[in-house]
Amino acid sequence: MRAQKKVDSEKLASRFRSLFGKEPVLYRAPGRVNNIGEHTDYNDGFVMPMNTAVYTWVAASPRNEPSVRVHSVLFDETFEFSLDAIEPGGASAWVEYAKGVAFILQDQGFELTGADLLIDGEIPLGGGLSSSASLEAVIATALLGCSGLEVDPMKVALMCQRAEHEFAGVPCGIMDQAVICACPEDHAIRLDCRSLEIKPIPLPKELCLLVVDSGVKHQLSDGGYRQRRSECDFAIDLLRKREPGVASYRDVTGPMLAKYETELGELPFRRARHAVSETLRVREAESAIAGGNLEALGKILNASHASLRDDFMVSCDELDFLQQTAVQTSGVYGSRMVGGGFGGCTISLVDPAKLEEVRGLIVAAYAEYSGQEPWSHRVKSAAPAGLA
Repeated sequence: MRAQKKVDSEKLASRFRSLFGKEPVLYRAPGRVNNIGEHTDYNDGFVMPMNTAVYTWVAASPRNEPSVRVHSVLFDETFEFSLDAIEPGGASAWVEYAKGVAFILQDQGFELTGADLLIDGEIPLGGGLSSSASLEAVIATALLGCSGLEVDPMKVALMCQRAEHEFAGVPCGIMDQAVICACPEDHAIRLDCRSLEIKPIPLPKELCLLVVDSGVKHQLSDGGYRQRRSECDFAIDLLRKREPGVASYRDVTGPMLAKYETELGELPFRRARHAVSETLRVREAESAIAGGNLEALGKILNASHASLRDDFMVSCDELDFLQQTAVQTSGVYGSRMVGGGFGGCTISLVDPAKLEEVRGLIVAAYAEYSGQEPWSHRVKSAAPAGLA
């Protein structure tokens, strides 16, 4: 079975000393798994994500010059930029995240010192575990740490979100940054994406989640994400005009939406139907978790996948194969694609006593189907972004 990459903190520190000639401080930010609530965050809905113990790491140290030198282990590339003249563009995609975070922190009034940064990571890129938000969060944490600054985690999350909008060109919601910066260990959170209120959800010990990576990589800055967001915006704008009291999809019921199917047109209607039903599923999942009802939670995951596949149309053949393989395997309560879609991972709710058996069967089936053995990961709750 394909081994999960793990960053060796001692080797990372040693490499930093070789590159920059001084001692680093280590920071890390976890990956994110969204239990339920997909494509609801930018629709002012609810989401229920948690962190998992795969990390983006940064070894960091202040420097006297007002600039940032940053090296990526993965891309074997070094880049330097001045803190006094940061503009979007002109660098590799991973560098734009670093530049964007530094720019937004300063634009929000935080006085940064220069820094040397060495980045490594364990999160599959484009795999639906939010490697980009993890990178943003750990860079922000490291730059603030080098500058001796402490900032409220949700404020850090909002600045990271803005960096993704303005420098990476992805009009993402707040979920990924919020959970990575602010979710306590051993909990999920129910995040109200309209008010930004966070409700910690204690996780039952018997909750066992398995992530399997399809190996299909998405790029959220392409047209698919933007198109769906635009279709969601079009639908809710029409509903606000037609229905008093409707501010966002949480205010819309299924029967209300059905009245406007013809006027909305097929695709906006389907996108809206997903947003309405998925918001309801978050509330249902919270009740299932509180009651320890894993069978009910599994059915909610299956319904979410069907909605993402049929109404939001962000699944793919590989994800559908993994999801169907999982739900047909003894010991699996339910399964769905996770993340923005167009590839990435599935998440399956599994009987912990059958985890390794289930993992082996899914991995073997997918290897035969695709010709490649997938990366898999048992979700283990992790602390938010901070010192390693």
